[in-house]
Amino acid sequence: MFAQWVQRVGSSIPRGFSRYFILDALKKKPCTGKEIINEAVAQSGGKWKPSPGLIYPLLGRLLDENLIEETKDGKYQITRKGRAMTDDLEAINKIIKKQLDVVFRVSGIGKFVAMDLLERITSIGNTLSSNVSNMTKEETVKYRKFLESELQKLDSAEKKSRGKEIKIN
Repeated sequence: MFAQWVQRVGSSIPRGFSRYFILDALKKKPCTGKEIINEAVAQSGGKWKPSPGLIYPLLGRLLDENLIEETKDGKYQITRKGRAMTDDLEAINKIIKKQLDVVFRVSGIGKFVAMDLLERITSIGNTLSSNVSNMTKEETVKYRKFLESELQKLDSAEKKSRGKEIKIN
């Protein structure tokens, strides 16, 4: 029974999502753990209610990784390092969205396959970004250059595609 529950919950909430959710919430404003839980419930329309047993240990790990800090009034706020990590995640999401746009335009791939691909790529991106704090400065620079290079390639391909559309019309 426990394995079925883990399988059901694991498939609905991707690994690493809770970390990203907390950092994203704190990017908007400092919050208490209870306020983070309430925000999750509100944003999901009551479908996701993370337990204190999930949120508070995650807050502790984020504190240990210097991605967040505690304020004098007991709230948590994101640090520069945490903001840089969320910026990297947003860059990954932009790359994924652009790649999916290309997949939808270029081939006859079904939406189901594309959404499965998106979920897998997002999971990989979350795993990579959650390990940014363990990377050396050189590895972080290399990772950032890779992401920027991929965005430039996508922008270039998109401009070429637009140029062909204009010539055809």
